[in-house]
Amino acid sequence: MDVLETNSKLVTPDLHRNGATLVGDIGGTNARFGWYGRDGHQITRTATYACRDHDSIEDAIALYLNSMNVDAPARFALGVASPITSDVVKMTNHHWVISVPDLKSRFRVGDGVLINDFVALASAVPALRAEHLRPLGPRISGTRAPIGVLGPGTGLGVASLVPVGESDYLPVAGEGGHVTLAASTVREADVLAALREQYGHASAERAVSGPGIQAIYESLLLVDKQTKPQLSPEQIGRLAIEQKDRYCVEAVELLTSFLGNVAGNLALTLGAFGGIFIGGGIVAKLGAAFDERLFREKFEDKGRFASYLQRIPTQLITHEAPALLGAAIYADRTFGPAR
Repeated sequence: MDVLETNSKLVTPDLHRNGATLVGDIGGTNARFGWYGRDGHQITRTATYACRDHDSIEDAIALYLNSMNVDAPARFALGVASPITSDVVKMTNHHWVISVPDLKSRFRVGDGVLINDFVALASAVPALRAEHLRPLGPRISGTRAPIGVLGPGTGLGVASLVPVGESDYLPVAGEGGHVTLAASTVREADVLAALREQYGHASAERAVSGPGIQAIYESLLLVDKQTKPQLSPEQIGRLAIEQKDRYCVEAVELLTSFLGNVAGNLALTLGAFGGIFIGGGIVAKLGAAFDERLFREKFEDKGRFASYLQRIPTQLITHEAPALLGAAIYADRTFGPAR
C-alpha cells in the first residue's frame, strides 16, 4: 500500500470536520485525494495511492484519513474515471465499485457526490490562471463560448463546458473517448486495421491513452512484421524521448496525430471558441517527444473548416492537481460554499 505522492505541510488543524470536503481524482491506475476547507479554492494535504494496492476505495480513503491525521470530512466530491449514471459506479478500467451510500455510511458523511473525472477537470478550467496553462500552437485568445477538455491517461477523458448566464459555465459529461477513431494517412489506416483486428472497435481511447501507446507500438510491429521485446507504455515513452527506438518514436508521433485529430473533432462538434484544453498527464510526461506542431497541424486538418479551427486556442493544463480543484468547485456548486 505505497503512497506515491504526499503533500501534507499545508494543513491547518481547524479543518478537522469543520466543513471540510474530501476531494478525489480516481483513475484506473491511481487515486489522488485532497482536503478542501474554507480558504478559497486551496487544496491541501494531497496524496496519491496506487489503486491496485487497495481492495476498495473505502480502504484507500481510510488510509488517507489516517495518514493525514484528520477526522472524516463533512462531505466528499470524487471525480471517477467512469460514466456516472447513478450513485453506485463500477469503474471502467479498474475493479472498484464506488457507492455514495456506502461511503456516507462508512465515514458518517452528510453529503457526497460522484462526478466523471473529466467533469471535475473541466470544472477547474475557468479558475485556472495563465501560469497553469501552456499554449499548444499559436497563442490565440478564446471567447466566451463552449470549451472542450480532453486528455489521455489510463483512458481518454472528454468533457465540455457551456456558458450560462453572464460569467458561469456548466460542465457537461460525455464519453467522447469511445468515439470511433479515424485515420488521416495510410500508415494510420494500417495501425487502425491492426487495432480493429484485436479489439473489434478501434475507439479513440484504444490509441490515445497510456495503454494506447503500447497498442500503437505493437500494431506498428505487426504491420511491419517485426519482432521486438514487449515494452511497457513507460518504456516506450522514455525511448521515444531519448530517440533510441524508431518504433517508439513513431508510436508517440501517431498518438500525437490521433490526439490532434480527436481534439479537432471535439472543437468542431462544440463550436469550442472558448478553447480546447488538454489534461490527463501523459502529454506533459512526454515532454519534447510530444510534437506541438504536429498536434496543431492535425487539429486544424479538417479541409474546408481549417480556417474555422485556426481561430480556436489549444492549451495544455499544467496545474498540479486540476481535477481536485474542479471537484472542490463542483462541491461548492452542489452543496454551497465550504464553511
